[in-house]
Amino acid sequence: MIKRILCKDLYQEIERLERSIIELEEEIIELKTQLNMKTEEATSLYIENQSLRHKIERLEKTHNQLIEMLKKMKIPFVVIDEDEFKDIEVDK
Repeated sequence: MIKRILCKDLYQEIERLERSIIELEEEIIELKTQLNMKTEEATSLYIENQSLRHKIERLEKTHNQLIEMLKKMKIPFVVIDEDEFKDIEVDK
C-alpha cells in the first residue's frame, strides 16, 4: 500500500517535471526567435548606417569639389557655417 502511494507521488512529480521541461523548451525556442529577430534588426540598422555614412562622405566630397571649382573660377561666393548662427534670432 505504502509503495503504491509513494510511487504515485513520484510519478506525479515526474510528470510535473516533464511538463516544466516542455514549457522551458518552448520558452527557449521563443527567446531564440526573438534573438534572431533582434540580430536581423541590428544587422539591418548597421547596413543602413554604413549606407548613410557613405552618402554623407560623397556629399561632403561633392561640396568640397564645388567650393574648389568656384575658387578656381574666381567666382565670388560666401560660405556660411550654420553651426555659428544657430543661436542668433533674426527679426522679421
